[in-house]
Amino acid sequence: MDRGFTDFAQWAALRARGVTWLTRAKSNLKYQVEQVWVHTSSLQDRVVWVGQGATRRRVRRIEIQSGGTVYRYLTNALDPVDLPTAYAAALYAQRWRVEDAFAIAKRLLGLAYFYAGAQNAVELQLWATWILYAVRVALTDAVAEALRRPFAEISMEMVYRSLYFVVGAQQQDPTLDPVCYLAEQAKPLGLIKRPRKPPKQKAQAPLDSA
Repeated sequence: MDRGFTDFAQWAALRARGVTWLTRAKSNLKYQVEQVWVHTSSLQDRVVWVGQGATRRRVRRIEIQSGGTVYRYLTNALDPVDLPTAYAAALYAQRWRVEDAFAIAKRLLGLAYFYAGAQNAVELQLWATWILYAVRVALTDAVAEALRRPFAEISMEMVYRSLYFVVGAQQQDPTLDPVCYLAEQAKPLGLIKRPRKPPKQKAQAPLDSA
């Protein structure tokens, strides 16, 4: 969940339904430490109490210092065996995939506008768009596998835009394999994302010892 949706009562309701949740923690969140799993200069993993009265809850608070930035997470997975510390940060980073999916569906696949107002027409457009999105994911995954690279390093947008060239190539050779073509032309077609520049290092005080 996004950090903006900090709601102790909601966390309790999710827990009662057997849902494991993970969110970013606000830097000014007050808490009391109950148990310490890890405590180093760059990593803290502790079970803490947050909230007051009826909303008081027992959660796990993880702080990771990386590249001069401190990342704080909260989860109701209290045991590191169930959710290892490193997995929590990696799992939360995948949340952006949801935002990315909506952006691609609206910007590239035309879901920003509905072609008709009838409920059936809207549902058909929604289903058709997400089916096309699923096909794009499968195609991107196949290209990543052919290139022996992680899925995250391949641009889904450029794979989609490169289908124009795939169609042209198949007109010349109907037996052409789209995945092989995209993998062979990955560099000129810009399918491989450029690596991000590492953030500038800045002085950072040790993690708090509250």
